[in-house]
Amino acid sequence: MTSTQSRNVTLYYCAGGSDKAYQAALEPSGTGFVVNFAYGRRGSTMTTGCKTPAPVDYAAASKIFDKLIQAKTAKGYSPGESGTPYQGTTCESQSTGILPQLLNPIDEDEAQKLIADPTWLAQEKFDGRRVLIQRRDNQITGINRRGLVVALPQPIVAHALTLGSQQWLLDGEAIGERFYAFDLLENACVDLRQQPCARRLVAMYELLATAGGGPIIPVPTASTPSAKRSLLARLRQEGKEGIVFKRADSLYVPGRPASGGDQRKFKFTATVSCIVAGANGGRRSVGLELFDGTARIAIGNVTIPPKTQIPSTGQVIDVRCLYAYPGGSLYQPVYLGLRSDILPADCTVGQLKFKSADQDEEA
Repeated sequence: MTSTQSRNVTLYYCAGGSDKAYQAALEPSGTGFVVNFAYGRRGSTMTTGCKTPAPVDYAAASKIFDKLIQAKTAKGYSPGESGTPYQGTTCESQSTGILPQLLNPIDEDEAQKLIADPTWLAQEKFDGRRVLIQRRDNQITGINRRGLVVALPQPIVAHALTLGSQQWLLDGEAIGERFYAFDLLENACVDLRQQPCARRLVAMYELLATAGGGPIIPVPTASTPSAKRSLLARLRQEGKEGIVFKRADSLYVPGRPASGGDQRKFKFTATVSCIVAGANGGRRSVGLELFDGTARIAIGNVTIPPKTQIPSTGQVIDVRCLYAYPGGSLYQPVYLGLRSDILPADCTVGQLKFKSADQDEEA
């Protein structure tokens, strides 16, 4: 058996509010073959998995592959132009012990203070999935915010292998087949976490410059008050998600501080990770809950688009909204999708952006 027997297909489903992609790949693994899959909203970072816990012979793998495609086409998926293949990995969901530094949200007033403070840097806040990319020799590993191994799009993997050093660890956000790098934690077997943020950024730009353009993109940094004001104005005008602030002299500390911290985010709209309390009868909506201390409280409902599977009770989903009413519900909630990389315990009321006194119902 050779790799020429590999098979892959990308299927698409577009109807109503749904625009989804599903990819299946039959690939060699050791002395046998495996069937990997990836699915999600088109243009988003896809959820991946494997239909064969252990390699099987080619005939068995082909049977599994064909049955999988038949099941999807029966649900209305159809072949389209070739999509982005994902790197298969038998280490999916294994813990790496590597965790990212998480940011606390701030309001407009605090954001303006950090813009005026020359000791703080600013970068764009992207609407993607938090991912770290690790290189060790010719092995490229994706790591999610929980420290678990995840698959990466092949274009990102291929580009990562062209970057200078044989060992590094980048932090960033993945959107589709692009990775936006905003920090460098290790380089050439040197741990950079205890070096100032400004110095880590210089090292990151130097590393990424070695391969020119590609799907791994360095996020620009604004360092002066005027540059930060211009960045904020541009991001708002372009309808981006928000802006991130980092102290220039700060070290990289995994996890999220109880409050404040050396890295903070100001989002123009709120994206809240919620616990599904359950489906609302025969309607296409689910109840939402968040932790307030040790108690779970209701924060309203969100409609699930047609042709989209209704999430199960206890699952974590992302919901975008303008703000939340104090003691009430989310305003203009929009369902974004499942979040397998976020634990229910992390779904707290601290995420909420509350309605201010000068906001009205037309905001």
